[in-house]
Amino acid sequence: MRSQTRHFLAVLVALATVFTISLPEAAAFPERPPRIVSGFAAGGGSDTLSRLVAEAISALLGQRVAVENRTGVNGAIGAEAVARSAPDGYTAFQCPMSTMAITPQLQNANLPLDPGVELLPVANVALSSYALVVASNSRFQSVAQILEEARRRPGEITFASPGPGSAQHLSGELMKRLGNVSMQHIPYRGAAIAAVDIIGGRVDFMITNIGDVAGQVRDGSMRFIAQGDPTRVTGYESLPRIADTLPGFDVTGWFGLCLPRGTPADVIARWDGALRAAMADPALPRRLTEAGFTPLYEPPEAFANRLAADRAKWRDVIRAGDVRAQ
Repeated sequence: MRSQTRHFLAVLVALATVFTISLPEAAAFPERPPRIVSGFAAGGGSDTLSRLVAEAISALLGQRVAVENRTGVNGAIGAEAVARSAPDGYTAFQCPMSTMAITPQLQNANLPLDPGVELLPVANVALSSYALVVASNSRFQSVAQILEEARRRPGEITFASPGPGSAQHLSGELMKRLGNVSMQHIPYRGAAIAAVDIIGGRVDFMITNIGDVAGQVRDGSMRFIAQGDPTRVTGYESLPRIADTLPGFDVTGWFGLCLPRGTPADVIARWDGALRAAMADPALPRRLTEAGFTPLYEPPEAFANRLAADRAKWRDVIRAGDVRAQ
């Protein structure tokens, strides 16, 4: 009997060994190339950052990371595509401040989903500084002069933006609110077109991403009056702050990565780890700086806090200005 028992146990051990060997090992993410979706056209800030990040983390993830452009509705089309994708970590969204914190809260936005709710912040990688820009021959030399004239001539001072509900538009609305002045918003179909009319004297000013008009400032057709955030941007260290005249004014763009809600924690950690390692290497921060960004790595919790704070700030500005979607 004992010999039969020993034989039976030996068979069970053998079968268990065979069964264990035949089971596939748990797959380590990523097994295939993941992708980053940019909600804006090729050549823009979101696209540029996406490609720099994709190149930097490909070796760290062990797979080539692709970039796909899904444009429309200030990035909301791309955000929706990612939010509705499988929550397996293979589709990430390059989530900028405007798409996550502003667009979903506009009056009559009518989006199919809220990217700021349906996407999970993974990590922030860069900030984008805004500045108030005028034509080189503008009579305005300071924020105080603009506000003073706006008080003397309510509704006559004009500010441009790339369109209703854009970060540039909301920046002007924030300036109106904090300064308690009335100014007229002039929307365009892009910052470059708006810059042409500012140079031509048809619009007074714009608060926009420094990178949008850095070329015109360098060639002398435009000039910066003040910066919209406390960051010391290389080459503009001596630029005054709008907050020096309007305490509380802070417009800081940001560019991070997000994943669909429901993505496993270990997959989120894998993305975050790759981004953290890439940002610790001098190469990626240097290239981001050269592209006009301010490198800043923030882990998931800090990035989520930044998103929540900006949503609250812009919600108040949107309601005060009754800002509506196009």
